[in-house]
Amino acid sequence: MNYILFDGTVRNALLPFTFTRPVAEIRVGILTIREKWEKYLGYTTTTVTEEYLSEKFPMVEMENNIMINASFLPNEVLSELVKNLEPMQAIFQGEEIIAFYTQESQEEVDFDEYEVISYEEGAIQIQHTWDIFAKNDRAIREDYELLTEYRTSQPIPSSVNAIASQHIFIEEGAKLEFVTLNASTGPIYIGKDTEIMEGSIIRGPFALCEGAQVKMGAKVYGATTVGPYSRIGGEVSNSVLFAYSNKGHDGFLGNSVLGEWCNLGADTNNSNLKNNYEEVKLWSYETEGFAKTGLQFCGLMMGDHSKCGINTMFNTGTVVGVSTNIFGSGFPRNFVPSFSWGGASGFTTYLTKKAFETARIVMARRDVVFSAEDAAILEHVFEETKKYRKE
Repeated sequence: MNYILFDGTVRNALLPFTFTRPVAEIRVGILTIREKWEKYLGYTTTTVTEEYLSEKFPMVEMENNIMINASFLPNEVLSELVKNLEPMQAIFQGEEIIAFYTQESQEEVDFDEYEVISYEEGAIQIQHTWDIFAKNDRAIREDYELLTEYRTSQPIPSSVNAIASQHIFIEEGAKLEFVTLNASTGPIYIGKDTEIMEGSIIRGPFALCEGAQVKMGAKVYGATTVGPYSRIGGEVSNSVLFAYSNKGHDGFLGNSVLGEWCNLGADTNNSNLKNNYEEVKLWSYETEGFAKTGLQFCGLMMGDHSKCGINTMFNTGTVVGVSTNIFGSGFPRNFVPSFSWGGASGFTTYLTKKAFETARIVMARRDVVFSAEDAAILEHVFEETKKYRKE
């Protein structure tokens, strides 16, 4: 069977993260949404997404295809329903389509002609940027069960202070000595070839993905995910780093999401609670205004390739676009458009030539090539976000 993940109606609500990736490539829990579906289904998947992303994330269409809404996270029951779909059948959760079986001969899909299967058990759906951290607790727990079932953890080193050790799983190549791991509040997953330096204190749920690192003396609260080859230090609470991003120094990051190739300068802090304790509002690319989140705690949303200098202060509910460079004293405004250069005193345009030079250097340090596809995607984002910048 050919499985295709599509972005669905939530794509714009997940900007700035979906400027540079399909919805399926969002990391929540331990795995990306694509990785979750592929593990449950036992097949690789392809993607229907925006045209400018399709060269890097292509779609493969066959005679028979099952289309899956990538905003939904799979589980055992849901994935079995998807695998057992037959032509002209569709799975819905309420009014939202989860999956449907289509054939190449169908030019248009009319769900009135489909047999509808209702899924009422409440699959996790990522509908807003803040869902990535707000639903990370449950996502880590479900991924932990998926990845560790019928497997044996590497032994916990004798110098590690482990609480509820039955809920700690360590993959091969992980290095950790003289740290405290408290899994009584949720499982702790320590991935392949990771490192937790001495003096770190971690409470679950927590996921340290392949090649990632926790710096000396870090204080980490769940539910936090450190994506592949990312680094954290200082104090981190209920945050998700996608991959290759660094918060390597002291400072606080809470209720936040960082995309890929982000870097927070030393002693960068974000606020995650307003002084008046009111509901946090976040910039919405859909309405081009600030939208209610329903959350009292909400921090920083930072798109791919964005950086900030030392001692940067982010206000509660700040949205930073793609390829920004923020520095200087004071609080920058709580919506920073993509390709902005500056800080609280004002911004200019961060031209693509300069941004691409930085991206090449940063990625080469991790033995990753900044490809022509990457450049084309960022060029598109630069043009698409011009209206938000004061040129």
